[in-house]
Amino acid sequence: MNCKKFLAALTAAVMFVVVAEAAPEGRMPASELMRLDEAPRGEIVRQLPQTFTSENSGLNPGYSVTPVQNTRPVAPDDPLPNVTAAAAIVIEASTGHVLYERNADQRMFPASTTKMMTLITALESNQLDEIVTVGPGAYNADGSTLWLDVGEKIPLGELLYGMMLISGNDGAIAIAEHCGGTVADFAAKMTARAQELGCTGTNFTNANGLPDANHYTTARDLAIMAAHGFTLPHFEEIVSAKEVSFGWIHDSTKLLRNENQMLWLYRGCNGVKTGYTEAAGRCLVTAAKQNGVQLIAVVLDSLYIWNDSLFLLDYGFGRVSSQTLIETGQVVKTLPIISGRRKSMQVKTAGEIIMPVFDGGESNAYSLVYDLPDALTAPIKSGETIGKIRVVLPDGREAASVDVVTTLDVEQKSFFRLLLDKIRGLFV
Repeated sequence: MNCKKFLAALTAAVMFVVVAEAAPEGRMPASELMRLDEAPRGEIVRQLPQTFTSENSGLNPGYSVTPVQNTRPVAPDDPLPNVTAAAAIVIEASTGHVLYERNADQRMFPASTTKMMTLITALESNQLDEIVTVGPGAYNADGSTLWLDVGEKIPLGELLYGMMLISGNDGAIAIAEHCGGTVADFAAKMTARAQELGCTGTNFTNANGLPDANHYTTARDLAIMAAHGFTLPHFEEIVSAKEVSFGWIHDSTKLLRNENQMLWLYRGCNGVKTGYTEAAGRCLVTAAKQNGVQLIAVVLDSLYIWNDSLFLLDYGFGRVSSQTLIETGQVVKTLPIISGRRKSMQVKTAGEIIMPVFDGGESNAYSLVYDLPDALTAPIKSGETIGKIRVVLPDGREAASVDVVTTLDVEQKSFFRLLLDKIRGLFV
């Protein structure tokens, strides 16, 4: 281990001892970011009269939070004056409907929330079982680290967990070099994909979010990225993981514990990513799902990321409810069967579709589109996917879908039965 890594390891060991007292086992994980009750030095802390608990907020049972009043100026008409973030937004993921925003299109430094787009780009173009060989660029990475060594061979999926849970900058570089050839080429790919998703205020120059004048995004763009992420296989399972263990981890516990304390604090929290640099301030993209409604909250340059995210999610869930448009196992149609020993069969849904209902009635118009064949052809196995039902928004975007499946096994008629049917048809 070189001198830089030895000093970093020593610092990390000291920091672990310090935070361990504030984060007992089973509660909140250690984090480089601020605790709920921690104020920045030099600020005058004025406590609000209300204490949040699981009975009056989205906090999980066993947690309570006394919010700290915002010391930054906000607009007089801002409905959440105690949110301390310079830029913030809350959206409903499936529709993109904005429930709250503040300076959502202001160009900001994203810090390690960048890694969310690194994850998305890797998931869309690579397989989790691909083997990544760690190069010298990853070994020499600055900032938070997974302690990777040159020449190590690690499955891509496991590196993605390491990058997202403890923000390993070396992991992000190794992923970028594996998936894109160079970090610069991979960052260009990240930018192009983000812009395809509608993130017009974003430009990435690296895969980990370390400071660069040309590496920037907006709160709105980060929310769009997160919402897209939840449509991808493996995204949610990675960003919502509290702990994982892998044999290659250079620690006797072999354990990684997520830095996102909202996973412990907030009911239904299922992601996404913390971030901090001096230039960016404290940043957090948070996701939570309640009653089938998925919200995304983003805070950038925040004094109190956990308090802010609690305010935002509570505000969002207070302004949206849900309705079940399609139930699991719902019979959709009876379809005729060609060449089968049955003449017809009912087909049903393989899952449910739950859609948000917003206060005031706006953005509640959904169309159901049935993509189904006119008939089925034997042989047929029960449970085969034969079509889908899609929920389409007024602007033409697809918000959700569910597969439609068969309900019976149906054998094909014998050759002689088919021949007899053809002969009979000649005389009808």
